[in-house]
Amino acid sequence: QVQLVESGGGLVGPGGSLRLSCTASGLTLDPYGVGWFRQAPGKEREGVSYIASSTNKYYADSVKGRFTISRDFAKNTVSLQMDSLKPKDTGVYYCATVFLPRRRPTEKGTMVPQNEYDYWGQGTQVSVSS
Repeated sequence: QVQLVESGGGLVGPGGSLRLSCTASGLTLDPYGVGWFRQAPGKEREGVSYIASSTNKYYADSVKGRFTISRDFAKNTVSLQMDSLKPKDTGVYYCATVFLPRRRPTEKGTMVPQNEYDYWGQGTQVSVSS
């Protein structure tokens, strides 16, 4: 019943922009932290960004200053605005949710580990190439 669907992926040239959205059905995202992950060809899946509240956000060093994570409670979505894209940003992007009540607060400068998320989407392809 619970479903996360990523959208907004595509092919763009270096320096271009994409906006990814993660839309949930079967649950309300309000009490969940939401993480974005990506997996490049031949590489392990890595954390990209995370949001727990308006003041608790995380960005991997590789995307800091270029990506912006936000959430829209009315639409039950979390978005990742990706600007100044680079070829190294290419990969399949996934969103995932983790239930936050009764959990310890997320440590500053970190995101919830991959193995602790409750639900995952199927991913959306992002390709950055000239």
